[in-house]
Amino acid sequence: MSYSMSDLLQLVVAEGASDLHIRVAAPPVIRVHGILHRVEGPPLKPEDSEELMRSITSEEHIQSTRERGGADFGFAFGDAARFRVSVFKEKGNFGLVLRQIPSKMLTMEQIGLPPSAKELLYKPRGLVLVTGPTGSGKTTTLASMINIINEEREEAHIITIEDPIEYYHKHKKALITQREIGVDVPNFAEGLRRALRQDPDVVLVGEMRDLETIDAAITAAETGHLVFGTLHTTGAAKTVDRIVNAFPSNQQEQIRIQLSTVLQAVISQLLIPRVDKPGRVAAFEIMVNTPSIAALIRDNKTFRLNSDIQTGAKFGMVTLDSFLVDKYQQGMIAREEVITKAQDPTTVQLKLQELELAQAGNSQDAAKG
Repeated sequence: MSYSMSDLLQLVVAEGASDLHIRVAAPPVIRVHGILHRVEGPPLKPEDSEELMRSITSEEHIQSTRERGGADFGFAFGDAARFRVSVFKEKGNFGLVLRQIPSKMLTMEQIGLPPSAKELLYKPRGLVLVTGPTGSGKTTTLASMINIINEEREEAHIITIEDPIEYYHKHKKALITQREIGVDVPNFAEGLRRALRQDPDVVLVGEMRDLETIDAAITAAETGHLVFGTLHTTGAAKTVDRIVNAFPSNQQEQIRIQLSTVLQAVISQLLIPRVDKPGRVAAFEIMVNTPSIAALIRDNKTFRLNSDIQTGAKFGMVTLDSFLVDKYQQGMIAREEVITKAQDPTTVQLKLQELELAQAGNSQDAAKG
């Protein structure tokens, strides 16, 4: 075989790639700044992909893939990098995707989060949700938040429940317990229930993917813990709706009441390719719970949340659309990215036209001057 896993992972690290794809009938593929690139070489045969898979996968995970069609685990490539690995069956063959986990924690400034987000890390209780599609940097944002709490809050016991553990945290001022699904605890809901008996101050739930986990997270936030969780939604309104709609209709009113009191904030994020230099930039929407927002959640008027976020700058709020327009004005992202990623593309298009007309007017005035 012409490929070794060690060489491929070295290439991933050297190129700063986010992902490595191993698939039969194609050469290995790496993703750099959001774009897929094929590695030079012949297509992989079934025995090649199996050999690459076996070089990093335990017998237990191979068995799980055979029985259930897939397995996820963390893998350390020496001291160079850590990867989140997904092994799966595809057309009867083995396939893999390895996601590189950045080795150093980023500060909130490096991620691009507004300062208002840092205040959330010192709340004594409540629910903070970081949302966005797969690959939007949610894990990195949460790891950075946990790291700040770890460095600055000596009274805190942090428990993380992850699938798999991606960032390894050392004990700093805080005490930190990291539990992995399938290794230390069977699932998120069970991990959360157990966590409440382990004297936590802060709990991170890697993914709130089912009713049981969402319910357990809300209960943990209600009983005096600061809970961080993730959902694959974009925007605050869709996030609130997703949580409420996870419950049977006869419980939804009660959940809206609970959510209106426990929710501290929703941070939605996307990663957008840059035009000014290689790389991507994070775009955020931040909704902070205020009495007005709590009333909208309680009264099932999530369609009006956006207007509260637009007028909530003094509370540290920002809409995704205004954040995108701002990054476009700074020359960081393309105009079409603003329109395709906006939640209200029609309004954003009008805003961009106004800006462009104003710029054209300024240019003419400067030329006359």
